[in-house]
Amino acid sequence: VKNNLRESSGHSDKVNLEVIRPMPLEKVEIFKYMEDWASDNILTLLKPVEKCWQPQDFLPDPASNGFLEQVKELRARTMEIPDDILIILAASMVTEEALPTYQSRFNATDVLCDETGIDSTPWAIWTRSWSAKENRHGYLLNKYLYLSRRVDTRQIEKTIQYLIGSGMDLGTGTNPYLGLIYTSFQERATFVSHSNTARLVKKHGDIKLAQICGTIAADEKRHESAYTKIVEKLFELDPNETIMAFADVMRRKISMPGHLMYDGYDQNLFVNVSTVSSRIGAYSALDYIDVMEHFVDKWKVEKLTGLTSDGKKAQDFVCGSKNEKAGGEK
Repeated sequence: VKNNLRESSGHSDKVNLEVIRPMPLEKVEIFKYMEDWASDNILTLLKPVEKCWQPQDFLPDPASNGFLEQVKELRARTMEIPDDILIILAASMVTEEALPTYQSRFNATDVLCDETGIDSTPWAIWTRSWSAKENRHGYLLNKYLYLSRRVDTRQIEKTIQYLIGSGMDLGTGTNPYLGLIYTSFQERATFVSHSNTARLVKKHGDIKLAQICGTIAADEKRHESAYTKIVEKLFELDPNETIMAFADVMRRKISMPGHLMYDGYDQNLFVNVSTVSSRIGAYSALDYIDVMEHFVDKWKVEKLTGLTSDGKKAQDFVCGSKNEKAGGEK
């Protein structure tokens, strides 16, 4: 039965089984204290729905008399896109479509959770609004690739179902310090990936698809700004716990949200997609290092003071890792 369940979900045994350090209970008050600040500095980053772009802004209009001609033009544009780029676009879309998993992870996180589904805390409001904005990304890429006829739509749909059914092992547990640092990294990584994909697509002549990838990248950049600000505030209020969380995230190495991706055939699908991504310049190990170094500098980790002995060890680890990576690139 166990094997059958694993096969039906696509779930691998390769998950993070390390014990994750929970957030000390007294730290809840820090997040309570931050609520007014979050309302003034984080929720203000949210655009009203009426001012947001929608997927239909970039797609052929089914109500238009020229719909079929628009679809024909879309297909002509995508004919020149190499298969490797389409693989990355499909994988990005599958990852974006697994949004239900990401929101459920937030709702399983201490303090950040939306207990009733309509909580009025700034953390709950942000999570719902963030999810609503992110929901457009997968939808848009899905429809564009569907209309292109360049991908196996049913196989992609199966992969999405497998991924949502498999869940996601981030190594952050219910600890909001870990979760927020992870998400800061992930939003920046996604921004980099979509930006690079936009450049690759533009090179092959599909300006509209390049615009789509660039627009999604801009959204990810805005979300990165929000999560980065929250962690920045945590470093200000609680540098010791925050630097230890940062070190924990780095020690575990950051897993991408789609790391359990499976299509019913390839148990190493995510690894194989990552290889393609690195080869064509969409996202690589060097980008991973750049993102990590960005946050070490952004959060001024080297300048932290007043740390406990454990905090200093975490600081040394984070800064040492950065210097080690930098030295290896020379």
